[in-house]
Amino acid sequence: MISKFVALAAATLIASPALAQAGDAAKGKAVFARCMACHTVDPGVNRLGPSLAGVVGRTSGTVPGFAYSAAMKNAKIRWDAKSLDAFLAKPTAKVPGSKMIFAGLPNPADRANLIAYLATAGKK
Repeated sequence: MISKFVALAAATLIASPALAQAGDAAKGKAVFARCMACHTVDPGVNRLGPSLAGVVGRTSGTVPGFAYSAAMKNAKIRWDAKSLDAFLAKPTAKVPGSKMIFAGLPNPADRANLIAYLATAGKK
């Protein structure tokens, strides 16, 4: 009985590596360097993209002062590890019509690390 449980748990972890690994915020900060042309983690500072300070737990399209696409405003996504992982993998697939032109992060470990960084970045 226990061996079946262990096998099922292992299969689940193998099937969803980005969600299974917690991510490393220090490595995620390095991944965030790819995002810095458009985003910042400084609260209230928008660039070509909105500030990502406090993005984890926030609803899509809600940063004050940023002109979102209708698609992002209407998506009403609650950004958590799972939704961010899907968006970061391929933004245009998760939110068709978004103004975000980034192709995405294909590496699950990069996404997990970036999400870990975003969970801590910009907090006071």
